[in-house]
Amino acid sequence: MHLTLLKSKIHRATVTGASLLYEGSLAISSDLAALVDLREYEKILVGNLANGARFETYLIYVEPDEAQIELNGPTAHLEKIGDRITIMNFARYSAEDAANHQPRILVLDDKNQIIRQEGIQPPLKVVGE
Repeated sequence: MHLTLLKSKIHRATVTGASLLYEGSLAISSDLAALVDLREYEKILVGNLANGARFETYLIYVEPDEAQIELNGPTAHLEKIGDRITIMNFARYSAEDAANHQPRILVLDDKNQIIRQEGIQPPLKVVGE
């Protein structure tokens, strides 16, 4: 038996840019993606906290340390700059691996700085500490 569980989540990320003319995807600063083990071109599910829109796309990296979250192509119609979104990714695990699984989760502030984390080792310094 295999179970599909949450692998990675970036919660309350703020959309910083949008480009309708790009072919598609969600662009994210590579350092944020790496912290939760999101790989470039990996399938993601995105939920908009403002309007409830949900869509699937893939992830591409942009420059690290810039706190960028940018919508590209048709997804730019679903959200606007300043919206807060949740970026999720799932993976299949054996029943044995699922018993000990802990997803990697980041919660961000309105400037896409980390304010809380779960499942990331070693723990990171977060805003306000």
